[in-house]
Amino acid sequence: MRLAELFMRAIGDSELSEVHAYDGSHAGTDGAPVRFEVRSPYAVSYLASAPGELGLTRAYITGHLDIAGDLHGALTRMHTLRVSDLSPALRARMMVRLLATRLRWPVKRPALEARLRGRKHSPERDQAAIAHHYDVSNRFYEWILGPSMTYTCAVYPREDATLEEAQYTKHDLVARKLGLSSGMRLLDVGCGWGGMVMHAAKEYGVRALGVTLSRKQAEWAQKAIAQRGLGDLAEVHHLDYRDVAESGFDAISSIGLTEHIGKSQLPSYFQSLYEKLRPGGRLLNHCITRADNSRPSSVKGFFDRYIFPDGELLSPGFIMSTMHDTGFELRHDENVREHYAKTLTAWADNLDAHWDDAVSEVGEQRARTWRLYLVASRIGFETNNIQLHQSLGVKLDGARSGMARSGMPLRPDWD
Repeated sequence: MRLAELFMRAIGDSELSEVHAYDGSHAGTDGAPVRFEVRSPYAVSYLASAPGELGLTRAYITGHLDIAGDLHGALTRMHTLRVSDLSPALRARMMVRLLATRLRWPVKRPALEARLRGRKHSPERDQAAIAHHYDVSNRFYEWILGPSMTYTCAVYPREDATLEEAQYTKHDLVARKLGLSSGMRLLDVGCGWGGMVMHAAKEYGVRALGVTLSRKQAEWAQKAIAQRGLGDLAEVHHLDYRDVAESGFDAISSIGLTEHIGKSQLPSYFQSLYEKLRPGGRLLNHCITRADNSRPSSVKGFFDRYIFPDGELLSPGFIMSTMHDTGFELRHDENVREHYAKTLTAWADNLDAHWDDAVSEVGEQRARTWRLYLVASRIGFETNNIQLHQSLGVKLDGARSGMARSGMPLRPDWD
């Protein structure tokens, strides 16, 4: 059996795919929506060094394996494949081929893989993990994220809404859930490029402070705040949330930060935010979650090595229980999983539209990494492997006197 036929069997025989290999072999349907190109023996060697997702990732990122056409369709079909589904004879044949190629064409891990040192979730290591993902190129992120420069799940008010409309809707939904009004003080932890900070200042007259561990994000945000004339209300600092000295905030938004905190640090994280709120203040926690508690929290494989080193995804129940045990009264939770699939689709389309510019800016390997990441993440939300939850909590006022006033409306008033 020649290489293309062997590869086709490994990825699942399908009339929707074809395979071309460097040895001249071909398998599948000519003109299929997806074409796999095994360009060199190094693609096979990567698979031999790390069978499964990580080996395929390394081969694709380095360009020794290419996937032309419908990448989303290809990864969706491969998502359900298991090596155990192959016959023992085929597995043995594949193993012999892989090992022989690995011995003859050895490979090294791509330089883009994260290599963090120190105690996990220490301030220093967290800084390095954030820098690995976010301190790439603001211009690169502008091409992907669009004018809003918002790197979190949007909320689509309609099926045909644009990405910019959906990001505005998300920020406004957070603002309304927090009950923002003129004169309030907002702390936005993990503020990214300052989207929520600027929205709160411009639309609600709120004095907003954002903090981020990404120096490049903070620099971009401060410049944008000045350009928009919001400097009297909004500010963004390059700062760890643990080092925010102020307290007595009326509201706190945490949009896309909890994924970086870690399970062991979650109680102290929520305790820190609780202490920074005034009595009656609200916290809106917006984060990616696992669908259940059946798997470990740590992100492994491709996502840990290339995208979010040290990232951890927890179940919504665990997050809400931890908020509750910290002292927050939970008032509302919403899962917007489908909205993240649409958001990722828009980001992937933006990357494809600026592909040549992106390659020139950050290099082909990083651009290919992002193309793979955006499509794979979309599939994760579409298949309910991961979710996106917004959990709203309040620091009760008057609890010591026995009154326990929440300040919340009798019914949600944010829709």
